[in-house]
Amino acid sequence: MTDHETPYLPAFSRRTATGLRPAPGQQEAFVPLPGAIHLGQEVVSAAQAEEMAERRAREELLMRLGVPTGPDDLMDQFADHLAETTGMLYGFVNIFRAEQTFVGLHNPPPDSGHMILGRAMSLEHGWCPAVVKRKRGLPLFDVHASPRFSGNLVVDMVGIRSYFGAPLIYEGIALGTVCTIDPEARPRTDARRLLDAVKDGGALVLDALTSSTPAR
Repeated sequence: MTDHETPYLPAFSRRTATGLRPAPGQQEAFVPLPGAIHLGQEVVSAAQAEEMAERRAREELLMRLGVPTGPDDLMDQFADHLAETTGMLYGFVNIFRAEQTFVGLHNPPPDSGHMILGRAMSLEHGWCPAVVKRKRGLPLFDVHASPRFSGNLVVDMVGIRSYFGAPLIYEGIALGTVCTIDPEARPRTDARRLLDAVKDGGALVLDALTSSTPAR
């Protein structure tokens, strides 16, 4: 009996995220795995379905709130404030859409010798996706102190050593994050103060994003 055969099912050529497909020549049948959900002709896992629903709810809420979809002067001021209050080189107001969108961005001076970052990044990169998923702040005083967070494109390309981020949660939905990053690690003893400063900045950002919410 091979790795893809059982006494009760025909031979299977591959195991998908949600079920088993028959090998060539076998009777066509799809055997769902536990937790699979059918969405029309598409079959997704329960976790995938939950993520899809959350993304739809986030996009609907962002549209209703009229959250900026690109660079915004007020959000840039908040990003400046985040960087200044934490003493870190970069500050962000990061809205999650099809990609991470930095509607607020603070870069170091162009002549500083540090990388100047753009306004967007994949949803797979950086530490903000972890903040949105867990819906809690993330203080990384030294990213290399945690194996889970040390392997990252931002570490490799920008050389970042410290990250402090907090979610922007409204009506139970994480719209995105506010965060600061720096190429220098920070003392562990300063982590709480820095995270609190980022959270305070996030409260100001969230108030600005939601204060003009249309009446429902």
